[in-house]
Amino acid sequence: MRGDRVSAPDLSPKNPDWWRQAVIYQVYPRSFADADGDGLGDLKGVTQRLTHLAALGADALWLSPFYPSELADGGYDVADHRDVDPRLGTLDDFDAMVAEAHRLGLKVVVDIVPNHTSHQHVWFQEALRSGPGSAARDRYVFRDGRGARGELPPTDWQSVFGGSAWQRVADGQWYLHLFAPQQPDLHWGNEEVRADFRTTLRFWSDRGVDGFRVDVAHALAKDLTEPLRDLGAPGLGDEAALASFAPGTHPFYDRDEVHEIYRDWRKILDAYSPPRTAVAEAWVPGARRALYARPDELGQAFNFEYLQTGWDTDELRRVIAGSLAEARAAGASATWVLSNHDVVRHTSRLMLPPGTDDNAWLLSGGRAPALDEAAGLRRARAATLLMLALPGSSYLYQGEELGLPEVADLPTAVLQDPVWEQTGRVRKGRDGCRVPLPWTTTGPSFGFGPGGAWLPQPTGFGAYAVQAQDGVEGSTLELYRRALRLRRKLVEGESLTWAEGGPPGVLEFTRSDRWRCVANLSGAPVPLPPGEPLLTSAPLEPDGRLGPDTTAWLGP
Repeated sequence: MRGDRVSAPDLSPKNPDWWRQAVIYQVYPRSFADADGDGLGDLKGVTQRLTHLAALGADALWLSPFYPSELADGGYDVADHRDVDPRLGTLDDFDAMVAEAHRLGLKVVVDIVPNHTSHQHVWFQEALRSGPGSAARDRYVFRDGRGARGELPPTDWQSVFGGSAWQRVADGQWYLHLFAPQQPDLHWGNEEVRADFRTTLRFWSDRGVDGFRVDVAHALAKDLTEPLRDLGAPGLGDEAALASFAPGTHPFYDRDEVHEIYRDWRKILDAYSPPRTAVAEAWVPGARRALYARPDELGQAFNFEYLQTGWDTDELRRVIAGSLAEARAAGASATWVLSNHDVVRHTSRLMLPPGTDDNAWLLSGGRAPALDEAAGLRRARAATLLMLALPGSSYLYQGEELGLPEVADLPTAVLQDPVWEQTGRVRKGRDGCRVPLPWTTTGPSFGFGPGGAWLPQPTGFGAYAVQAQDGVEGSTLELYRRALRLRRKLVEGESLTWAEGGPPGVLEFTRSDRWRCVANLSGAPVPLPPGEPLLTSAPLEPDGRLGPDTTAWLGP
């Protein structure tokens, strides 16, 4: 199928559709750049390094949480949704960052965390003081416990981070926390909660934010009809548990009522010129995920099925085709992502044998199995060119443009992710993809900041640094820069045409009859189809063939 011919992405300030085929770069601020030397990344550090994003060719910056937080969950435990953590800066620093981003031609997308607050939030502290049955407690999900003395949790619901999703307070009631105990869930049936988030959307939109990434978008609506229902299955994240309920009827995941919330939000977002964008983090099956991306709701949704697909041609083609069809049906554009702050970096992940338990690998310090970093980088570069050739928006995670591997051998003594303690030190967590970036080849934190780094960086990190790769032909950084520049010139339409009958292990498709992408996922070189090589993820073989784990973009 051929898409309608359109011009290259229009990223001008007045274009309401800039997001449809944009490249968005995720900044995890505490690990990006530290300007004040306290070992923690901050907003001034982000501002100082925005030229890196502009030189890379990104279209937008997505800023992970920067709000006041005790960091019980890496900033996703928000104590005030309309302020900046003092350790990261001030609202003036935020405004300066937005102004500099816009000066450089970068859009700004910020995380919004509507499912829960920090337990330090003024609302939750008021709820604890006010007691059972109070209006303050109705902003959250408080319930009496089961058992003769209320000593048992109200349901068998489990936290994503392990253990019960209920925490008991001093007066005997329990509150719901689908994540850490420091993250009490809000009650979205409460109009005061809904009104407060309308205010939050306007607050950041008025400060020039161009869009929002909606955290845990699928969990806001909950069935709180008494008596609360047990799941009868272990694990909140268990897909089988979700699948055991009819679509839209799970007690707290992906309920049909959640879409009413986002239709309300869309009215606010559309009141701005251009309309503010939004993308849902919704860990639900593709057909259900597309509902969040409808034009009268958020507009886009992250494609986690693509992220979770291994290095396999049949599976990748199935997921790509399905994702494009779902996005088209919803009136949205597709999204693609290979790494983020919650998963093992794809330079390492794509090399793990099928069926490998990521957590077991992390617990082994990356030694079982041991990975060939050079081979992992080659595969990651090929995966990147494949992703960037797909119609829709591509989301990049900080450091992937440097080819950073997962830091799997972090000592357990330095782990910060609450998953480690909350699972009884069974799951190692996500710290390995959050290690601060290397900017220079030497120094105590490889240029991250003058005061060290909040997570230890490997001794060999300097070889991946921006300084080590800048201007170096063939480096991963220069590959990303060339790919993003070329992508802007080539992008046309929002569909692709698959080539049939190619060699086994090869994915090939054409974009708008102007260029094509060929990805060799096999273990042997294959002939390169006719066309002018525009860019390859690795040099062609001496005989001109496309080598294993290599992707090429070809012109007419």
